[in-house]
Amino acid sequence: MTRLLDVGLEQLTVMVYRMGEVAEKAIDVSITRFMNGEDATNVVREISDVLATMTVEVENKAFELIAKYQPVASDLRIINSYMKIAYDFERYGRYAWDISFTHKKLAGLDKCAGSSDLIQKLAETVCMMVSKSVQALKQNDGEMAKSLGSVEREADKLFFAYLDQLAKTKSPSKCVMCNLLVSRFLERIADHTTYVGEAIVYISNGKKISLR
Repeated sequence: MTRLLDVGLEQLTVMVYRMGEVAEKAIDVSITRFMNGEDATNVVREISDVLATMTVEVENKAFELIAKYQPVASDLRIINSYMKIAYDFERYGRYAWDISFTHKKLAGLDKCAGSSDLIQKLAETVCMMVSKSVQALKQNDGEMAKSLGSVEREADKLFFAYLDQLAKTKSPSKCVMCNLLVSRFLERIADHTTYVGEAIVYISNGKKISLR
């Protein structure tokens, strides 16, 4: 017999999956246009705002399920994890907008990413991590989620290597300042993919782990 709670959980699941798709789009548009020296502020701001609204909708649905159906521990584990994941997806969108805004503010339409192989590799790595975090969620794949930890450490290495490279720059240009901020935003997105990964593992097997 299907519980009314199960119907609600399916609805909540669909909402979070959809958030993942929107968040991935925000990252893809922001980073792709940054790499190409194109303005993405308006479109990414709109997507970021949509994600903020979706986060509230997920939270409202989660509280509704708790209030109406008094879910047991296993159900609460899923609900709580989805709320955390929704927040991380919202952060994806916020950092995507930060990247686009910083690029426009400091560099205009200059192709700043092309000035460093390290920041290009970091951007590519972060895009891959975001995609993998969404895929692992949809597949409820705890092992895929765990793999985000090792990739995040590679992203950290790229970030710190880029900082070392910048430290040797004698005359910081607007592109250098732009890339410094963007690299930090990329590093934070990478962190949030591991938080998503931790929540996925918790959903799949009930174990709390740290991927950082």
